[in-house]
Amino acid sequence: MLASFRREAIGGLVLLLATLPVHAATIEVTIERLSFQPSSITATAGDTIRWVNKDVMAHTATAADGFDVLIPPHQAMTTVVSQVGAIDYYCRFHPNMRGRIDVQPQ
Repeated sequence: MLASFRREAIGGLVLLLATLPVHAATIEVTIERLSFQPSSITATAGDTIRWVNKDVMAHTATAADGFDVLIPPHQAMTTVVSQVGAIDYYCRFHPNMRGRIDVQPQ
């Protein structure tokens, strides 16, 4: 009887842990000297991307079918990625600045 109770308790604990929300991460990308660093990152759906602009000019992080984030000089801005797959992005003001986010499922 005790063994049966333990199995049920462990089963309940596993079910509880499986339903707990997954905590999203914040991934930082630095913008410095007209470059996204790192230029390629891997994220999980629901993660926050935080761009930190260390340049003296404004930049954007712009995805063709997604976000368009304006990042003023010496400031940071964020966006949450939700769509699984590869996201290529660039700066509208400096199109040679390019980055990539590979978004994995939760």
